[in-house]
Amino acid sequence: MSSPETVFGMSLATYTLIHTLISLVGIASGVVVLFGLVVGRRLEGWTALFLATTVATSVTGFGFPFDHLLPSHIVGFISLAVLAVAIAARYAFHLRGAWRHAYVVTAVLALYLNVFVGVVQAFLKVPALRALAPKQTEPPFVVSQAVVLLLFVVLSIVAAVRFRSEGMGAGGARPTGR
Repeated sequence: MSSPETVFGMSLATYTLIHTLISLVGIASGVVVLFGLVVGRRLEGWTALFLATTVATSVTGFGFPFDHLLPSHIVGFISLAVLAVAIAARYAFHLRGAWRHAYVVTAVLALYLNVFVGVVQAFLKVPALRALAPKQTEPPFVVSQAVVLLLFVVLSIVAAVRFRSEGMGAGGARPTGR
């Protein structure tokens, strides 16, 4: 049993730092994977890193002390469900048929959820942003989240169109000689 000051034997500050670092690796590797999807490449190692760290981000998010269900928990549950589909589509169904598009949509959605939470946290923790939107209902916050959502919708559509089975070789590389 952990006290409110510790999580799994770590200080809350240490646990928060580890969770944040995992989240940042998930976002950074997710951006690389998204780029790969947009240009029609699988990027196997980056994909594995992205999926693993994004699952770890959601799981470690549940380790923080709480006394009631929070919006962050709901986002965590949604993220884990979305990631389960992405992982199944990629590794169990090998991107065959409709699983290719299911993978693209769920992988991009998982990244979006991480970025969404990142924006929320930025507005909570960065003093200049907090001053602009202390309640997270003010226009700077709403516009920021709307821009992020629009960007991800557009990138998801582009990725779904470009990341298709035709022309994909081993490891996601396009065959030469065409």
